[in-house]
Amino acid sequence: MQRKITYYVDKIKPGQKISGFLKEKGYSEQNLVNLKKNLKSIEVNDTYVYQNYVLQQGDILNVYIRETESSRQIIPIELPIDIVYEDEDLLVVNKPAGMPIHPSRNNPDNSLGNALAWYYKQKQQAFVFRCINRLDRDTSGLTIVAKHMVSGAILAQMVAAKSRDGLQAQGIHREYLAIVEGNVEPAEGVIDAPIARKESRCLERVVDYEKGNRAITHYQKLKTWKNARSNKKMSLVALQLETGRTHQIRVHMAYLGHPLIGDFLYNPAYAANQLDRLAHAEENDSCMGKKAATDLLIHRQALHAHKISFPHPMTGKPMEFSVSMPTDMKNLMKI
Repeated sequence: MQRKITYYVDKIKPGQKISGFLKEKGYSEQNLVNLKKNLKSIEVNDTYVYQNYVLQQGDILNVYIRETESSRQIIPIELPIDIVYEDEDLLVVNKPAGMPIHPSRNNPDNSLGNALAWYYKQKQQAFVFRCINRLDRDTSGLTIVAKHMVSGAILAQMVAAKSRDGLQAQGIHREYLAIVEGNVEPAEGVIDAPIARKESRCLERVVDYEKGNRAITHYQKLKTWKNARSNKKMSLVALQLETGRTHQIRVHMAYLGHPLIGDFLYNPAYAANQLDRLAHAEENDSCMGKKAATDLLIHRQALHAHKISFPHPMTGKPMEFSVSMPTDMKNLMKI
C-alpha cells in the first residue's frame, strides 16, 4: 500500500513543526514513529525533511505512506464480498450475517479479514486489516475498513469521540434496523441502562446498575405487524447508539421487553419455539410443514447496520451510505 498525501500550508502557527502540524490533522504518535523509520517519508517543497522542520506559510508538504507487508496472521481466502465504496484511504463493506470480522481459532478462514486479504492479494497490494467499527458475526450491514495507518488513526479517533460526546460528535454515526417481539410502546425513546458482563458467562451481557458501564440507545418504531405464521406481533425498529457496548442493542431491547427475533442468546424462548416447529416438521416428514417452519426460522438475530455516515478522514467530505435489509429479515415482515 502506497499513498501520497499533500497539504498546502496556508495557515500555520509561528514556529510550528511538521510533527505538531500532523498531530493536528489527526496523525497518532505511532503514525509519526512509523514515518520516522523511512527518511523519504516527508517532503517539503520537493526536498526531504525531518519532522522537526519548521513550516512556513505557502509550503507544500507531502507525506508518503509505504506499507509493504500484509497482515501475516490472516490467511487469504476467496469469499464473496460486497464492497459498497472504495478509495485510496478506506472501504465501506456490506458484511453478510454469519461472517465474523476477524479470524479466530474457531473461525480461521471465513472472516471479513480473510476475504479482504484475498481481494488485495489478487491486486498484488499489501494490506493490513484495520476494521474500524466492528459488527457481531451474526449482525449484517455496513462497516468501515481503513486502508492505511493514517486513515485508520483518524477514523479510530472518530469512534472515540462518539463514545465521549454521543450523537453530537463529529464522527461515525450508524443506524441499525432490528425486528423485535411485540408492539414497541412508547414508539420512540432513549434507553439509558448500564451494561456489564454476566457473572460466570464470558459472552453474555446484562443490564447492571451497580457494575455496568453506561450505555445509551436511541430507538424509533417504524412499523408493527402480526406475523402470519407465528400469530405474534413484531416491530421494525431503527436504532442509534451513543455508546458502543458489546451486544448493546440486543441487551437493551431485551431489557425493554422486546428482544430481537432470532436472538439465541437474549431471546432463547423464541429461538426454542422456532426450533421446535422445525423439528416437528421434520419428524412428520411434511413438505408443507418443513416449508412453514423454515420460512419462519431466522438463523440469527434480526439486526442490520443499514446506514452509516462520517466525514472522510483525509478530506473531511461528508460520506453517507445505506443498504437495504437482507432477505432473511424481509421474510420476517411477511404478514
